[in-house]
This record gives sequence, C-alpha cells and structure tokens, in this order.
Amino acid sequence: MTALSEPDAIASKESPVNAESRISLANKRALHLILGAQKMMLEEAIFVGNEAFDRALAEIRLFTEFASKTAGAHSVQDIRTLGEQCGQHQIDFVRRDCERILKHAERMIETTSNLLSSRPQN
Repeated sequence: MTALSEPDAIASKESPVNAESRISLANKRALHLILGAQKMMLEEAIFVGNEAFDRALAEIRLFTEFASKTAGAHSVQDIRTLGEQCGQHQIDFVRRDCERILKHAERMIETTSNLLSSRPQN
C-alpha cells in the first residue's frame, strides 16, 4: 500500500465538524468582505455627490464675486487689482481642493486597509 503524504494524512484525520467550521468561517469572511466593499462603494458615491455639489457652489460664489467686482471697477488700475485678487482666490481654491482630495485619498486607503484586515466577530 502507498503511504499518504503529510497533507493528505492531516486532511484524512480532520473531523467533518472541524472542516465544516473552517468552511463556515471562510464563508463569513467572504461575506464580510463583500458587504464591507458594498458599503464602502455606497459611501463613496454619496461622498462624491456631496463634493461635486460643494465644488459647484464654491465656483458659483467665486463667479458672482468676480462679476460684482468687475461691475464695480471704474479704472484700469481697479481691473488690474481685481485680476490679482481673483487670481489669488483661484489659487487658494485649488490649494484647498487639493488638500481635500489628499485627505479623501488617505481616508479611502485607511478604510480599504481596515476592510481587508478586519475579521468578523463570531
């Protein structure tokens, strides 16, 4: 008779109850991963919608401020000053936008890491 290899010998000695519990645990982990990914995708969709709305409002505010200052400019010097101020506002807006994107990326990396490393509670 041929001798069983070590992994086959261990598998043949394993009780069906133990194998069933291991399969059940694997199924729980897979379900946890799938539900966590689904929750993360829904939260991301909501976040993106809110960010797009906030950005649109900020752009509208900047445009209305520009339009009102343009209407109030009475000389070339006023228009030059207006251009400098609006340019600075745009630079500040882009800087805040970039910071917000970086914070969001950090949050997504942390959430993904937690999702992949977390274990379901029994």
